Amino acid sequence: MTTNPRIPEKTLLTVVTFIALILLPQIAPVLKNYASLEPGNIPKVWNFPPRKSPDDLEFKPASDAELADLRNKRQEATAPQNLVDPQHELDHFYASLLKGGLTRILHYGDSPTTADLITADARTMLQKQFGDGGSGFVLIARPWAWYNHRGVEMEASNWKIDVAGTGDLRDGLYGLGGVSFRGQPGAVARWKMKDSTHHVAEVAYLGQPDGGDFALDAEGQQIGAAQTASESRKAAYAKFDLPPGATHFALRVTRGAVRVFGVEFRKEESGVIYSSLGINGANVTLLSHAMNEGQWTAQLRHYNPDLVIINYGTNESGFPQFVDGAWGKEMREVVRRVRAALPESSILLMSPMDRGERKASGEIDTIPAMPRLVNTESRIALDSKVAFFNTFQAMGGQGTMGRWYNAEPRLVGADYIHPMPAGAKIVGQLLYSALRDGYNQYKMQQLKDKIALAPEKLSEAGRPVEHRE
Repeated sequence: MTTNPRIPEKTLLTVVTFIALILLPQIAPVLKNYASLEPGNIPKVWNFPPRKSPDDLEFKPASDAELADLRNKRQEATAPQNLVDPQHELDHFYASLLKGGLTRILHYGDSPTTADLITADARTMLQKQFGDGGSGFVLIARPWAWYNHRGVEMEASNWKIDVAGTGDLRDGLYGLGGVSFRGQPGAVARWKMKDSTHHVAEVAYLGQPDGGDFALDAEGQQIGAAQTASESRKAAYAKFDLPPGATHFALRVTRGAVRVFGVEFRKEESGVIYSSLGINGANVTLLSHAMNEGQWTAQLRHYNPDLVIINYGTNESGFPQFVDGAWGKEMREVVRRVRAALPESSILLMSPMDRGERKASGEIDTIPAMPRLVNTESRIALDSKVAFFNTFQAMGGQGTMGRWYNAEPRLVGADYIHPMPAGAKIVGQLLYSALRDGYNQYKMQQLKDKIALAPEKLSEAGRPVEHRE
């Protein structure tokens, strides 16, 4: 006698829950951002193979090693790789992405960030998934020949450039990007944008007594001007609406002396703005001491980022005494400053990449202080309740730069420090993937929470309205 196959109760419950997860965002507009699969694709996963009888099955108990491997694979499938966030510090950032408005990221770092390596690739992937909010913050001129922002060509002349901690000025007033530009009539900065859909350019400058004036041009025509005179020295901003389709812009000093910091190019539509804020040769003390805390706080609050990435350590790793001594204290001070300025924003400490050195044997291995620095940073993140991305481990850990240098094509330069574009793309993809996986976890948890509350809300919606005389 044959019996009709019946789906087990637990399996049936799982299927019903799965379908609810899929269909609720389709019928409830408030949940539209949580959609994860089109209903038309459900049949592709509704595929139950014929059940085999016990005689057809060969039972083989799994070994301890196989069970451990299975647990590891499950963990890998659910947890972002090399991203540690036990306090859900990144939830604010994820919530902004899920909401679908403008999401702003500030990424502070050293020379790779200066050249927009790693950051450009992470920016491209995030904007492809969540929308392009614009090119972000760009400096007035190139403080270094290799300063770059992908998608933006730039040239400038007749500016006096002061880099935080190294320039003639030591007043700490360097703007968001850590660089100040002083100019008089004749000073000009030009940008050519690859993207012609930017709508706004916002120039950041220092308001000061006896400050001069500057103008902004688009396609060779002046579109606005600003006076920088102010009763006190403070960060200020001039916003200019850009003509549709414009790609060529210029800032000109028209009167007196001005001190400007940079310009943010953004669009009207929602999306991600990812600003690469690198200083060549920088270390953690740039943010803990060189930047005036009050002025930097005002800048951070103006831009109001959803995520601040702090990415230092490569330059410091060459000084073991500093790594084992004061480095941790300086990084804690940076976290304190950012948290005090932006109590609601997400903070991510991003460890440096591997740094190699050639040993007497000829082998290229990791510089000794690097693993200690990465471990110190991970403890600081845990103690400070911020997120931590272990770049060093994600890219391969000990000896990675040696392997990258010997790779074909080569992924790192002959200094075993600075990545080639192909190597930088790998790191950018690793960072993006970790953030994407964390976002997907957050998105699914939010959907589960809303579904759990749905019966109560539906019940409330079905109650009769009480009419009062």
